[in-house]
Amino acid sequence: MVKVTSNQWLLQTLVCLFIFLKTESTSEEGILSGINIIEGAVAQGAVCLDGSPPAYQFDAGFGEGLHNWLIHIQGGGWCNSVEDCRTRMYNRFGSSKMMKSSDYNFTGILSNKQELNPNFYNWNRVAVRYCDGSSFTGDVEEVDPATNLHYRGARIFNVIIEELLSKGMKFASNALLSGSSAGGLASILHCDKFRDIFPESTRVKCFSDAGYFAHVKDLSGGYKFEEYYDQVVTLHGSSKNLYPECTSKLKPSLCFYPQFAMSYVKTPIFILQTIYDTFQIQNILATPEADPMGLFTKCKEDINLCSSAQIQRLRDFRLDFLKAFLVVRNDSSRGWFVNSCFSHGQAEYQTKWLGYRSWKLRHKAIAQSVGDWFYDRSIVRISDHRNILPHYCIN
Repeated sequence: MVKVTSNQWLLQTLVCLFIFLKTESTSEEGILSGINIIEGAVAQGAVCLDGSPPAYQFDAGFGEGLHNWLIHIQGGGWCNSVEDCRTRMYNRFGSSKMMKSSDYNFTGILSNKQELNPNFYNWNRVAVRYCDGSSFTGDVEEVDPATNLHYRGARIFNVIIEELLSKGMKFASNALLSGSSAGGLASILHCDKFRDIFPESTRVKCFSDAGYFAHVKDLSGGYKFEEYYDQVVTLHGSSKNLYPECTSKLKPSLCFYPQFAMSYVKTPIFILQTIYDTFQIQNILATPEADPMGLFTKCKEDINLCSSAQIQRLRDFRLDFLKAFLVVRNDSSRGWFVNSCFSHGQAEYQTKWLGYRSWKLRHKAIAQSVGDWFYDRSIVRISDHRNILPHYCIN
């Protein structure tokens, strides 16, 4: 029998997740935007894992949204070892050479249709392609001579922002930094940096979708995922690009977790999160190391196959997550939409963002909630207290 390591398990899980999300995304109607390669970034050392230049996709704003900018960071997990990162050199999550515009549809928060995305449809909408494996926090000068691996995520973020400023973003009236999954974490970790590039007169906020990865105990009673984050932060040299107020008090890998970093985010931020995030259930709660017999395998893939004892453990996870989420409530400028859906990522997919089947809380869809918060039309702090069990949320 072949032994599967936790790193290999995580990589396999991410690959399967990407395939699933890509299938879901491309099944929805949306525009395809061409890929923009920043060739000049190579001279600045701002490159993907394989040394290729970074990339983004762009759809221009129009009408009243002409001077508004939405910067959305793509997700894609992380790599925590040379072997893991080397694997990414041969796919779109580590090399712009492997990217295609068809990989990424502009749906949900990126849609250009008013009826599907009423608050941001006519903005300048940018999808930042993810190819560094560190939520854009890495910055190691040395290049691995054996593999030619580059750990330069923070430089990529800076170069893309500079490119967009030169294209008119510096004149923005409104700007929103958003992201999903690992991109949602990036939108938290880079939030204040994004705010600082604009004048005070610009309304600037941040939005994280499925990026609130919680530091909670796994099935074994330990913190196996913390070890994984330790490896990511060390390999990529991420500590210098985390909130210094946090790293001065805690070890850097803990500052990679939103519950420890959020106390230092000054810019208004909105958190879209499901308590029963499938990635977190699979990779934080029930890691292979925490569940060596694989007793939770079927349950974490399909909640209909969970035993009563496993459902109770998921309820315990819910309570742990809510404790980790308390820090978000400490700032009046923050908003949130927290449901109990058994899914991962909601903003990029039209059926979840806004549509006749989209899940609502307090009679509000996610798109309406985020828009009301961004434009200060109302205070939006919505949590699902009625559905305490995980469930599939498409109506």
